[in-house]
Amino acid sequence: MTTTETLIAIIVPVVIIVALAAVGLWVMVRRRRLREQFGPEYDRAVSSGNGRLAGERELRSREKRYDDLDIRTLPREDRERYAEEWNRLEQHFVDRPNGTVEEADRLVTRVMRDRGYPVEDFEQRLKDLSVEHATTLEQYRAAHDVGLRSGHGGATTEELRGAIVHYRTLFRELLGNPGSESRHHGTTRHDAA
Repeated sequence: MTTTETLIAIIVPVVIIVALAAVGLWVMVRRRRLREQFGPEYDRAVSSGNGRLAGERELRSREKRYDDLDIRTLPREDRERYAEEWNRLEQHFVDRPNGTVEEADRLVTRVMRDRGYPVEDFEQRLKDLSVEHATTLEQYRAAHDVGLRSGHGGATTEELRGAIVHYRTLFRELLGNPGSESRHHGTTRHDAA
């Protein structure tokens, strides 16, 4: 074996190992970013039955769809008006808890629509919200479920109270502060990190 052949026999495997390590590192970094961004929604997507790669592909497609939406910050006047509506809504809870939960759902949906989220389909709303509001998504699901059951008298007053708290959490997050969602304000979520 010549020196050149020996050198090639050493360099080629080293290059292959380094390339495989780089790809592995890239996959780990991407996976970690998705886990951090989507929180419990990452686990939900991965355990959906189609496997980790399909779940991660789904989450990346949600990001792409979100980037194509025209999500905007509400003007200060609208945020103040919505906050006043929410305060009135909470004051009515004692007298009519079922109606208040339904009203909370409608108010959250209106804020979403005014921000630029498509609101026609609940499941799609969840997917769109998961990109920037993953931490409150389970609460939104739970509140919505209680709201559906309350229409049939299937929710206790304590469950209704919990639903209002859950809706309030998402509501406040959606009202937010100007610039709190950086993807559509000149930087991406990744630049802000």
